[in-house]
Amino acid sequence: MKNPRILVINTGSTSTKIAVFEAKSLLWQEKIEHDTGTLEQMQDFDNQVFYRQTLIRDLLEKNGFEPTGLDMIMSRGGLLRPVASGVYRVNDKMLHDLRHAPRQHASNLAAVIAYQLSEDKIPVYIADPVVVDEMQEIARYAGHKLFQRISIFHALNHKAVARNFARNQHAKYEELNLIVAHLGGGISVGAHQKGRVIDVNQALDGEGPFSPERSGTLPAGDLVKLCFSGRYSQTEIQKMIVGNGGLVSYLNTNNIRKIENNLTPDKKQILSAMAYQIAKSIGEMSVVLKGNVDAILLTGGVAHSQFITGEIKKYINFIAPVYIYPGEDEMQALAFNAFLLWNNELKAKTY
Repeated sequence: MKNPRILVINTGSTSTKIAVFEAKSLLWQEKIEHDTGTLEQMQDFDNQVFYRQTLIRDLLEKNGFEPTGLDMIMSRGGLLRPVASGVYRVNDKMLHDLRHAPRQHASNLAAVIAYQLSEDKIPVYIADPVVVDEMQEIARYAGHKLFQRISIFHALNHKAVARNFARNQHAKYEELNLIVAHLGGGISVGAHQKGRVIDVNQALDGEGPFSPERSGTLPAGDLVKLCFSGRYSQTEIQKMIVGNGGLVSYLNTNNIRKIENNLTPDKKQILSAMAYQIAKSIGEMSVVLKGNVDAILLTGGVAHSQFITGEIKKYINFIAPVYIYPGEDEMQALAFNAFLLWNNELKAKTY
């Protein structure tokens, strides 16, 4: 069987990442940094799609790649309707929902761009978007009938790291009970039971532990008082919670390495507090799994910090063995899903 050539597209708020893989091997990659002023002038969805697609096509042609000459395109998934974990072929319904999503995010652009680049000549897919929802029903109760807990988390990296761990253990992901903690700008901690994430904090809005730039779960009464104090607009409060919360609020930076390069007692205490909250969330997920935990996996950019992972491990070592997978490689994870699909180890689902 021939090795597939796969174009991977990942759109972020200020960048677009593209790469070409042959099977699981990287042939070429590029990261396009976008001027925020230019992007702000293009509020319209289609303008953003056209702008980024043109840059991608030009770079591909410059480096000897023709999109329709490849075997498939795998793109980052956006804020779609809740879906089960897996690989989905991009179809008209998905394209419509990405264009009209109630929550707009740069990730919504990727599949639309990929589909247009394909010219309907090669298949286009997404894998494990952030809206993967496998939560057990009891986990959805928030405490009041007007509210419901929802599943939005770093599903792509969670699933990729969990499957990678299982392979290294000569086991199947679907046979294991794991707790995966993605530690990045946002933090999500999930209980993986036999291949399903049955509970996880809603990381997009900052539920759970505080992170480098998100406030996490705040005292409800104090937050209500702040909302009605007249001092802040809704937009300003949302920015306090996501963007200017967590380490940004305490230390005016989300850069862990910068903080650790000058680790004063006050800074050490704040990093320790973040680690403490992460450990508590891991403890919660061990209860969800009723103590039957095969391993705890720490991943994401913050997992590069030996200080933070060391602090977390002090609290959770008694639960299960802890493994660290620092960083996240979404491009590799997307390509790997495409390879599994090509190799008939996965089957594409219909959105």
